[in-house]
Amino acid sequence: MIIYDHFSLKNYNTFGIDATARHFVEVTTIEELQDILNNKEYPRKILIGGGSNMLLTDYIDALFIHVNLKGKQLLSEDNDTAIVKVMAGENWHDMVMWTLENDFGGLENMSLIPGNTGTAPIQNIGAYGVELKDCFVSCEAVRIEDQQLVTLSKEECKFGYRDSYFKNEGKDKYVITSVTFSFTKNNHKINSGYGAIENQLEKENILNPTIKDISNAVIAIRQSKLPDPKELGNSGSFFKNPIVNKEIFKEFNLKYPEAPFYKVSDELYKIPAGWLIEQCGFKGKRFGDAGVHTNQALVLVNYDNATGKDILDLAAKIIAEVKSKFNIEISPEVNLIK
Repeated sequence: MIIYDHFSLKNYNTFGIDATARHFVEVTTIEELQDILNNKEYPRKILIGGGSNMLLTDYIDALFIHVNLKGKQLLSEDNDTAIVKVMAGENWHDMVMWTLENDFGGLENMSLIPGNTGTAPIQNIGAYGVELKDCFVSCEAVRIEDQQLVTLSKEECKFGYRDSYFKNEGKDKYVITSVTFSFTKNNHKINSGYGAIENQLEKENILNPTIKDISNAVIAIRQSKLPDPKELGNSGSFFKNPIVNKEIFKEFNLKYPEAPFYKVSDELYKIPAGWLIEQCGFKGKRFGDAGVHTNQALVLVNYDNATGKDILDLAAKIIAEVKSKFNIEISPEVNLIK
């Protein structure tokens, strides 16, 4: 392992923020990860994977550990199910494409989500009616406190909407090294209920979609709405869709009957944050080198040389405007690292 000093993180975050880490190291084995976590010379350590769900400030006094563990392993299979272990450093979208090549179903609705597999459980990533937890079996992680490799079950991970144990009680206590999934092999469950997917399939005259058809539809939708981070720095959806109680929803629905919404339960409703932001006039607006994407108001972008503070200031402005206009709180989906 080589530890670098004053290392630019520009190529390690999808926002393309040119932040500097005081120290940086890449690990490619679990043993290397355990060794560096045990190293007392660096009191503050920050883990990064694909860099897709973070906003960095300009200079961070810490050792950044890039977890680059690779590999996929078929643990078991029968006629209906395949159990697969995927190492944390595997690119998420590439891994989803691999499942489709093997006719393994379950992740197709989450095609083209940026980032690596190891960080996916932290956020319980999801898209178009499917979440990671739907295929999740367990994960292995190194416990930071004593560098022991442990296994956490689905129940122990306490998954919620864009939420998990790793964002709450387990925050900064574990480094996920692999994720084990259960995939369908036959009788795939086709999730085409979202309007955007239905419209895309209709456009392509597909009446009985396969899991590959669903993936292609999702990719087409995402590419039409979301910028490629290699071309325009972004972190995908910057904000979570707010979930409000029945009382707040009724008041909102009365004022804005045209607004889209999704019923979560008898008491809870999800309102698209992108719609709220767009109604506040932010879609396509640019503030220096920070801005809101022209096709999707949920996405904040770095047009050229925006700093983390520039993006954060814009996010704060949006949150305040949405609160003022709708009396609804929206919050960031990305992690702020400073």
